[in-house]
Amino acid sequence: MSSIYESEKLLAEYLLLHYGTPEEILPPDLTWPAGMREALDFPCRTAAHFSPGRVARGLDLGCGVGRATFEMARSCDTVTGIDLSQSFITAAEALRTEASLVYQRIDEGWLRTTLTARRPAGIRADQLRFCQGDVMNLPADLGSFERVHAANLLCRLPDPQRLLDRLPALVQPGGQLVLATPGTWLEEFTPPAKWPPAATFAWLTAALDAGFLLERHLEEPFLMRETARKFQWSRSLVTVWRRR
Repeated sequence: MSSIYESEKLLAEYLLLHYGTPEEILPPDLTWPAGMREALDFPCRTAAHFSPGRVARGLDLGCGVGRATFEMARSCDTVTGIDLSQSFITAAEALRTEASLVYQRIDEGWLRTTLTARRPAGIRADQLRFCQGDVMNLPADLGSFERVHAANLLCRLPDPQRLLDRLPALVQPGGQLVLATPGTWLEEFTPPAKWPPAATFAWLTAALDAGFLLERHLEEPFLMRETARKFQWSRSLVTVWRRR
């Protein structure tokens, strides 16, 4: 994966995406389209697609700076978050152990605003483990989980099929899998030979049908704030699966 995910700029943008308040992302003294407000709290919304009830183990692949991992801990006894970016994992671990992390939001040019990301309330540090790692080459002894979550990850992998091939071993029979992807297939992340041969949804259905039952699929918007005047509004295809 590109080294851009080790940059201070991307770290700040992801901390804001995961932990920023609505007022920090969309200041209330300005008028914003309703669709931008609906796109806030994306990591919380994807993690909320698991069925109600408590389970023992959860896994968050491509966890970024960890918000969905923390949210999964509300209904999992323990959750492991894995991401290739050491910068992201360092930030997530700081939130786990210290409960807060100061960072600089980019406003314009050299202008910055100091913000504080905070560990979500009601989550114990000992429920979570964050580790740097390649999701296409996960440890053989990682085990299996009742819940596996992977948001906006597949179209940033050099060989996404390798992860799909591993998923049946990661999800326990009867367990759930939540995948989200905007399907933004780009050569700088994934060689064109590794892109889906058809639409992303059709590719996922064909790849996972033998091991999983598709429970539902939908679209979830998300919003990346780059500066005070530049935002990226995108939609992610969310699919929810049950291990056969």
